[in-house]
Amino acid sequence: MLVRRLIPLFAAALTVFGQARTQADLDSFEKVWTTIRDKHWQVKPGGLDWQAIHDEYRPRVEKASSHDEARAVIQEMIGRLKQSHFAIIPAVVYTVLDDEVESGSGTTGIDLRVLGGHAVVTSLDPGSPAAQLGVQPGWQIERASGRDLEAVIDQARANPAVHELQLTRAVLARLSGPIGGKLEAAFLDGTNKTVNLTLDLTAPRGTASAFGNLPEQHVWFESKRTGSIAYVRFNLFLDLPRVMASFQQTVENCKTCDGLIIDLRGNPGGIGGMAMGMAGFLVDKPNQRLGTMYLRDSTLNFVVNPRAKVFTGPVAILVDGCSASTSEIFAGGLKDLGRARVFGTHTAAAALPSAFERLPNGDGFQYAVANYISEGGQPLEGLGVTPDEVVELTRPALLAGHDPVVDAALDWIRRQKKP
Repeated sequence: MLVRRLIPLFAAALTVFGQARTQADLDSFEKVWTTIRDKHWQVKPGGLDWQAIHDEYRPRVEKASSHDEARAVIQEMIGRLKQSHFAIIPAVVYTVLDDEVESGSGTTGIDLRVLGGHAVVTSLDPGSPAAQLGVQPGWQIERASGRDLEAVIDQARANPAVHELQLTRAVLARLSGPIGGKLEAAFLDGTNKTVNLTLDLTAPRGTASAFGNLPEQHVWFESKRTGSIAYVRFNLFLDLPRVMASFQQTVENCKTCDGLIIDLRGNPGGIGGMAMGMAGFLVDKPNQRLGTMYLRDSTLNFVVNPRAKVFTGPVAILVDGCSASTSEIFAGGLKDLGRARVFGTHTAAAALPSAFERLPNGDGFQYAVANYISEGGQPLEGLGVTPDEVVELTRPALLAGHDPVVDAALDWIRRQKKP
């Protein structure tokens, strides 16, 4: 008798759940469609009648029998644009990416990349907690705060829309926490022996800098010499006065250098205008451009203005899948102008102002609001910068104390030296 009474209640609950699911998917459809209508750089996105697209796809979302089916319909609608960086990321994957574990900005001083499906230490901040405890480049990070990092990586890589920059950030987030706190981590060292460490969490490296509506971020710049070849690296195109002054000083001190290496690996971009300013120290011809950005209401030409003192020797730029935005504009533009040779791996293909938002149904939505065409006539968004010489980091090389990308750039510059 009780079972008979429960069946109608169960059926009613399923109906309510189904209605809620359908409404969430419809609300998500409308948000995606409206966002593209209002924020796409073309008044007619992709050259399409966007209202007609709405009228074609909304009934299909209404009739979808499951969330997965509704998502597929929305993704199909986005696909009609035939443009990159418009994607739906399933909730289970987006949750992993959006789980910043932002209980604080404390860091262990470790930078990493996902190599062969594993989180591998690629560099350490000088004097950082991890460096002081003997962590070395090439060590594999197995767990952080009790979380299996390989599981995080597998979840994030389950969706092809997730690129290396997002994946790396998702993994690095597991190595953060409140400043002054501690983090338990397990590593595999160079002999594949498990090393368990308790790492302090300290303030990020660099100087705090803010610009416009961007959140405050720590910016650092480093410069050194390898024989007669100069090397510079900085983590963001921000802190304009200090970074530009440091870059200028490097160039002025490099009059007799055999070459210059600019390491943009891991640099996600920043102020676009800095790409033009820095290029001015490397390009001695007037009226040169790195490329053009197209927005709905304006066009921005990235014009290079040569400085009084220009470095004219060989320039090598290092990039990887975490080089994005202004880094791609700078590297791609100088490559197109024939002014630099690019080494490393394919960049993030995220040169444009783009955003991620959570939809009412829990999925994530990625969209771009501009288009960028390099001076060579190629869009960077979705394609990125392809290095002249593809060189990948490997765990064995890092364990041996080598950076194959830097080594390749050094070899190239040395070959350019006139006898």
